[in-house]
Amino acid sequence: MWSLRHHRKGLYQIMDGQLAERGELIRHSLWHPRKLNWWIGTLFACGSLLFVVGGILSLAPVLAASFLPGSNTVNAIFFAGSIPFTSAAFLQLYQSANAPELVPGGSVQRGRKLWFGWQPGNIGWLSSALQFLGTLLFNVNTFDAMLTNLDWLQQDLVVWVPDMAGSALFLASAYLAFIEYNQTYWAWQPHKLSWQITFLNLLGSVAFIIAAVLAFVPSTGPTATAVTLSILFTVLGAAAFLAASLLLWPEAAQASENLAITTESMTEP
Repeated sequence: MWSLRHHRKGLYQIMDGQLAERGELIRHSLWHPRKLNWWIGTLFACGSLLFVVGGILSLAPVLAASFLPGSNTVNAIFFAGSIPFTSAAFLQLYQSANAPELVPGGSVQRGRKLWFGWQPGNIGWLSSALQFLGTLLFNVNTFDAMLTNLDWLQQDLVVWVPDMAGSALFLASAYLAFIEYNQTYWAWQPHKLSWQITFLNLLGSVAFIIAAVLAFVPSTGPTATAVTLSILFTVLGAAAFLAASLLLWPEAAQASENLAITTESMTEP
């Protein structure tokens, strides 16, 4: 099946065979630093892992106090995780902006390289652009969370609002990526590697927006239950992103060395 996602990422074959074959592919995919897809997966994995660690330490304050130098260090871990998120999202946007242009009978490489591009009618570019904007808001949200002595209104304005907006952009981006691969509004193809990646990202985005809703601070102050559930959904969402990121490695192992795609590469075995 031809896929816009495969075209954008330069995937010339997709393995959907036996588990043993998939395991062999994963072992061969752990180190491909010359491939942009590998770096995207690696950076997303680093950011996701830091969010998982930050969330777990938030749920276990006694454990956090044993390992971390200060009470605000957990928030610094979240901010540190937002940086590779943004780096990976930019690389994905760059990749989308420079994907070969579709023409009748095949595709041609674009001329000069673009840093961002402007292709709002291209679903892959739009998904990447929304995700990149979402990561920038997470940079703001996680940085502001390190500020001390904020009242409830300040927390909502400088922490919750960018968190909610960023999570909404992540959800929109993930669903567009899901549609891009499946070429329909919904599909169930759990045996396909690219479907697993897009579906896990969609689940992670749903968990993130639930966490954002629960993170709202009322004038009376947050409840312990809401805070706990918000952190829990953050961990679940980050874990889903981590799994999707790691699956990008075997997908990257099947990608061409550059962005050029021949007409033969548009067919999935």
